[in-house]
Formats: sequence, C-alpha cells, structure tokens
Amino acid sequence: MENSSQKDKNGLSRRGFLPLLGSGLLLPLLGFGKPTTEVHDEDEEYHTLLRKDGTAVRVKKTVVEKSKVVKKNISNKSLLEWLKKDN
Repeated sequence: MENSSQKDKNGLSRRGFLPLLGSGLLLPLLGFGKPTTEVHDEDEEYHTLLRKDGTAVRVKKTVVEKSKVVKKNISNKSLLEWLKKDN
C-alpha cells in the first residue's frame, strides 16, 4: 500500500518516461508539415541563349520572362564593349 502512494506522489517513473521519450522522437516522422504544392514540370520549354564566352546555354522560358531588361535597343558594338569591361 505504501508503494502505491509513493508512486502517485512522484507521478512519473523512469519506466513511464521511456515510452514518452520514444514517442516524442517518432513525432517528426509522422509528417505533420505542409505538403509541397510546387510541381516540377519536366515538359517546360527552354530557350537557347549565348553566354559571354560564346557558349550556348539552355534556359527555362519562365526564367527569361521573369528577367529584368538592363538596356533596350543597344548596338552590337556597345554590347561587345559592355561584355568586355567585366573582364
């Protein structure tokens, strides 16, 4: 009788704590996070562009549409000068 009254005073023993600890470690594996709604579309269109060194690069169409225009209607000569000044 005396043991049961001590157990009530302590509340949680070592044997009672281990299952709580184990279940707490398993909670991240249950996946309560938000599901990802972003779908990677493999059939997306690509544009072929030239890099500074003259090599061709395939770039997604959406990246080209979201890009910012630095200068419009520039001549080839000024473009070459602009590319060379970065070196």
